[in-house]
Amino acid sequence: MDTELARTFLAVVAEGTFFAASERLHLTQSTVSVRIRSLEETLNCRLFVRNKAGAVLTPAGRRFQKHARVLLQTVEQARHDAALGEGFPDTVEIGARIGLWDGFLDQWLSDVRRSSPDISFRTMIGFEEDLMPALVESRIDIGVMYTPQYRPGLEVDQLFEERLIMVTTNPDSRDEPDADHVLVDWGPEFYARFRAAFPSFAGSAVSVSVGWLGLRHLNLYGGSGYFPLRLIKSRIDRHELFAVPNAPQFKLPAYVVYSSNRTRDEIDELISNMHRMAVKQSLSSLHTLHT
Repeated sequence: MDTELARTFLAVVAEGTFFAASERLHLTQSTVSVRIRSLEETLNCRLFVRNKAGAVLTPAGRRFQKHARVLLQTVEQARHDAALGEGFPDTVEIGARIGLWDGFLDQWLSDVRRSSPDISFRTMIGFEEDLMPALVESRIDIGVMYTPQYRPGLEVDQLFEERLIMVTTNPDSRDEPDADHVLVDWGPEFYARFRAAFPSFAGSAVSVSVGWLGLRHLNLYGGSGYFPLRLIKSRIDRHELFAVPNAPQFKLPAYVVYSSNRTRDEIDELISNMHRMAVKQSLSSLHTLHT
């Protein structure tokens, strides 16, 4: 469908008459009439009733109105996205959980920007249910997540293992989580292990979907929660948080997911760089374990 037809339709809706819409669009009134007639023929329905009061939407016109808005918004977004990479030979789109951006992918992006100055990067934050469809539909090139789904046409590589430990703002806190425990959604595998480790846990007053929100809550109101060691090591060192000594610890693998049918060497090099950074991260974690 010609998006100018949808734009003209919305102008008539907004102005109330074909004449006012023609002035708004800097067109002749006959051009507006021809466009609306063409749109009605395309949709095989009548969109307006014209009377002395102006142009009134028919029931079919009211139903089409929301689709016309979405159509124009989609086209404008596509134009915006296409223009983002102007001046660069290649564009790479990557999505990941916010916890994996923090302290890992943000450093990776800084490194590859220096080593690949000709690539334009587009980034997004999402959960697995957002990232996997985006990969399948080729809306992103690389996804980094905790619980990927194995799909035909996609490759899944483990990058490293997070070490989730329970920390608290109260150094005298007991080993069992209580009502002040902030339950962070680290995925279904973590939750299953958490429930198995603490079968009598009655529930948390606060549950959050992302780790940074849980940490912010601890900063403001106190309590305890499970977080990756790499994100909280500096806070433990500053005695802002305290590791609960006898609480169980959990491992949470992080994965990179990408197309098996990729044709660009740039993607392979970026993923290799990510693996190299993951190795450094793992070595750093081992050092932390022994210090």
